[in-house]
Amino acid sequence: MTLANCPIIAAGADTLAHAMLQAHLRDDADLEDEGTLTHLIRGAGLDAEALINAARSANVLASYEANTREAIERSVFGSPTYFVDGDMFYGQDRLEMAERALRQPFAGRWPRV
Repeated sequence: MTLANCPIIAAGADTLAHAMLQAHLRDDADLEDEGTLTHLIRGAGLDAEALINAARSANVLASYEANTREAIERSVFGSPTYFVDGDMFYGQDRLEMAERALRQPFAGRWPRV
C-alpha cells in the first residue's frame, strides 16, 4: 500500500485522504492501481503526476516508514485508526466515539500492557 499512502503524506491534504477512504470503503477501489489513484487525486483538485512523483521521493518514503514504525509501536491493526488523547478508535463505525473523545477523553493509553 506504499503507493496509496504516500500521496496523502506528500499532499498533506485531508480532502485526498477522505476521497481515498471513501473510494476504498464504499466502492472497494484498488488504491494500489495507479490509474485509480490518479483519478482520485485529480478528483480532489490536485496535480496527480506531481503528487505521485513526490510520493516516490526519499523524504516522503522516509516519513511513510516512520509512520509505519509508530503504528506498530502503538499497536495499530487496521485502517482507519484514529487516536484522540491516547485513546485508539478503529474503523469508520467508531467516528462517533472519536468525536465524543474530542469533547471528553476516555484517557486510555495504547498499547495497553
